[in-house]
Amino acid sequence: MYVPSTILYYGFTCALNANIKQAQDPTIAIIDTRSLPTEDMIRTARVSKIETTNILIRAEYVRRLGKVAGKKIHLVNVHDYTTPSLRFSYIPEYVLREGVYRADPATQEGCQKCKPDMGRSIGCEYTQKCGCLEYAAVDQVRLTPETKKEYEKALATGGSLLGFPKRFPYFTGDTKRQRTGTLVSFYLDSRNPIYECNDRCGCGPYCRNKNVQFGRQVELEIFKTGSGRGWGLRCKEDLFMGQFVDTYRGEVITDAEATRREQAGGMMKASYLYNLDKHQESEGLAQEDIYVVDGEFMGGPSKFMNHSCEPNCRQYTVSYNKHDSRIYDLAFFAIRDIPAGEELTFDYLDKEEADEEVDAPEGAVPCLCGTAKCRKWLWQ
Repeated sequence: MYVPSTILYYGFTCALNANIKQAQDPTIAIIDTRSLPTEDMIRTARVSKIETTNILIRAEYVRRLGKVAGKKIHLVNVHDYTTPSLRFSYIPEYVLREGVYRADPATQEGCQKCKPDMGRSIGCEYTQKCGCLEYAAVDQVRLTPETKKEYEKALATGGSLLGFPKRFPYFTGDTKRQRTGTLVSFYLDSRNPIYECNDRCGCGPYCRNKNVQFGRQVELEIFKTGSGRGWGLRCKEDLFMGQFVDTYRGEVITDAEATRREQAGGMMKASYLYNLDKHQESEGLAQEDIYVVDGEFMGGPSKFMNHSCEPNCRQYTVSYNKHDSRIYDLAFFAIRDIPAGEELTFDYLDKEEADEEVDAPEGAVPCLCGTAKCRKWLWQ
C-alpha cells in the first residue's frame, strides 16, 4: 500500500502541534506519533490518487519557474507524471559559502579611456584603449615588427599588456554568417578567458563588450528525455553559432568542502561540481585555494544540460573583474547553429581532457549520449 508523503507529513505535523498544545493545556489529548499513520489516514490514502499529488508538485514547480528572471522557462513531460525535485532552488547568481570570498570590490576597475560614442557608438571598439581587456588575448595579427618585440618582452618580464591590440570577444554587426553579440571565431575555437566591461566603465550601458552579465535572453524548455538520461534542456528558438545561452550557477564552496561532498555523494556528484581553476597556473594558486561551483541543489536551468561527446554548446569563463582570478562566471555558448527544439548539450570534460574510447575503468559511469564519437564512459 502506498501512503502519500503529504498525508504522512500532515499527520505528523498535526500530532506534533497537538503535543505542544497539550503541554500548554493539560486538557488537550496527546497523540502518540508511534501509532502513525492512523487508521483514518490509511483509509484516506487508499482512496487518494497519487496523480493528485503529482499535479500539485508540478504546479508548484511551474510557479517557481515563473519567478526566474529572463525569458520564460517551460516544463514538458510526455512520458510520466514526474517533476524535477522541489529541493532544487533557482538563484540569480552565485551563493558564496563559508570560506569563499570575492576580491575586494575596490579592485574592480572600469575602462575610462573608452566612451559610449566611440567609433560606431558601440563602446569599446578600440581595444587598445580598453582597460578591461588588459589580460585579454592579444591580436598578434595586428602587431607590427616593433610592437611584436615589445609584446614578447612584456610576456617575458610579466609587464602590462595594455596598449597592445586585443581580441574583442563579440561581433559588433550583423552579416549573413554573424550576429551582433555572438562570440567571434577566435574565442569560439579556443579556451581563452573572456573579459567583459563592468558598471565602472566609461563606455556606457550599450557597450558591445557587455553580454553575459545581462543574463539569459532566450526562452528555454526543461523536458523529460525518455531515453534514460532523465531531464534535459532545449531552446524554444533557433540559436546562432556563438550565441550566449545561460550561465552555470550554484553554491561556491572551498576545495575541501567539495571533496567532502563528492565523497558523500559518490561518482554522480561529480557532474554538478565545476572547479574555478582557469587561472590556477597563471596565478600560481594551490589546489586547496581553488573554489568549486556545486549546482546540484541550487542554480539555473543549465543544471539540466546533459553531457554529449559531440556537444552543440561549450562552457567558457567570463570575468567582469580582471583582478579577481578566483571567482568568475561559467557561461554556455552555442558552438554551431542549433535549431529550435534540439537538446542543448556540452562535454562534461574539457576539450583538452577528452580521450578516445577506452576500456571501462573501475567504477566508470556509462555515457548515454549515443553520438558517433561517444567515448562510452563519462568519468575515467
